[in-house]
Formats: sequence, C-alpha cells, structure tokens
Amino acid sequence: MALRLGPLRFPWPGRASAGDPYWDFFVSTPPSDPSNAVTEIIRRAPEGAVFPAKADLHSPEITSRHIKELARYLGADLVGIARLGSQEAESGEGYPFGIVCVVRADYDPRNAPGVGGQAPAQNGQFVTFVLSAYIRELGYRATTSGDADAERLAATAGLGRLNADGRLVAARYGSRAHVADMIRTDLPLVADG
Repeated sequence: MALRLGPLRFPWPGRASAGDPYWDFFVSTPPSDPSNAVTEIIRRAPEGAVFPAKADLHSPEITSRHIKELARYLGADLVGIARLGSQEAESGEGYPFGIVCVVRADYDPRNAPGVGGQAPAQNGQFVTFVLSAYIRELGYRATTSGDADAERLAATAGLGRLNADGRLVAARYGSRAHVADMIRTDLPLVADG
C-alpha cells in the first residue's frame, strides 16, 4: 500500500515498491564509488586504544545485561553473547567472548548492494563500532570482525536457528535478520544459550 500525499507517492518496502524503478534503483544499484558508501567508511575507521585502567564492574551477569541494553539502545534488535572456541585462545588473541548483534532487514545486504539495501549493514556497523569503543573505554579489549561464523554463533547464543543455507532465522523476524560484525572481547561476560 502506497502513501499518497498529493501527487507524490511513497512506497512501503516490499509491497507497493514492486515495479517502482526509483525504489529498485535505491535498493539494488551499488554506489558509483564504493569508497563513498557508509559501510566502507565505518569499516575503515580506526579502532581506538584500550583505556589503561580497567573499570570496576559488577558481576559478569550484570555486565552482560548492561552490554545488551546498550546494544539495543544503539539500534540492535537482538543481542547475544557466545563463548568463543578454543581455537580463539590458541591464536594468542585471548578473546573468550563474542557479542553478536542482529538488526531487522527488509532486504538482505548481500543481495541488495544499493544504499537502501545496505541500511541493515550500516545500522549493524554503527552498533558494533560504538559498543566496541565503549568496551575499550572500560579498559578491556574489543575488536569488530566480519566473521563467517557469526551466524552460527548467533544461533549458539540463542538468537535463532540456522536454516539449510546456514542463514540465521530469528523467531521474531524470520529470515529478515542481518547479523552484524561480531565483537570479540575479553570483557568478563556470561554466554547465552
């Protein structure tokens, strides 16, 4: 159903947008210069330094709850914490936890390279960038990484299940869920799931 305002029509995503060439261009056409895309600008932004003195924290349970509340405040629809495997400890990085954020997506950013299609990726990057900066301000290490295992870890953290293609299907959003870059951290947390 389109919203009519005089001679203008604004299509709602997924319904009246079918056949609208402007909407299709907005969702499907990538920018002429990919380095101007917000997702690339955030991805290239340098991570800050870890504050030298660790903050006094509550218990890991309360810290986990605070981190999830902050992620939801920043725009994540679902947030989970997963314990990372032993290969992470063997790599020398020593990140025992991964924070996984999921945002609702009308269009899959992998299939919709346009500005409109990349909105869930932009929202997810904003959440993970600010959340990892906050953790570093607390005096703990945190880094974001586009991980191929992020969807599996999201399922492990209880945010949904994996379908036959290995994609996350969230109970609340179905397949309209985008898993943002995962935050690896040594902040003392409690894993979900």
